[in-house]
Amino acid sequence: MTLTAEAIHTLVEIAVRFSPDGAPLAVRYDGGIWAVDPDGGAAHWFGRGSGRDGGDSAATDIEHLASVENWRVQARLNSDSALLTFHLQRSPGSPDWLLADITDAS
Repeated sequence: MTLTAEAIHTLVEIAVRFSPDGAPLAVRYDGGIWAVDPDGGAAHWFGRGSGRDGGDSAATDIEHLASVENWRVQARLNSDSALLTFHLQRSPGSPDWLLADITDAS
């Protein structure tokens, strides 16, 4: 199963549960709760766009001028399901998390 950024045409609002130290523990997506793999090498960064490097330098949108918070985590639905990589984003000042893309973890 391969999910790509093309499979998600717009950013989708999702629920994310965090640990007391601020790391994602679980993602509610598509009717299920995906547990974040603690050994999955989660990445956390701030950038102007959606890319890991800060993204779209041509963006004129006010949202892209401030730092967007990003998390890339690996999670699975249950012990038998495939490990997927979720790219999560939050705009400055917003409490809501958005799903930017999902890919195979392999």
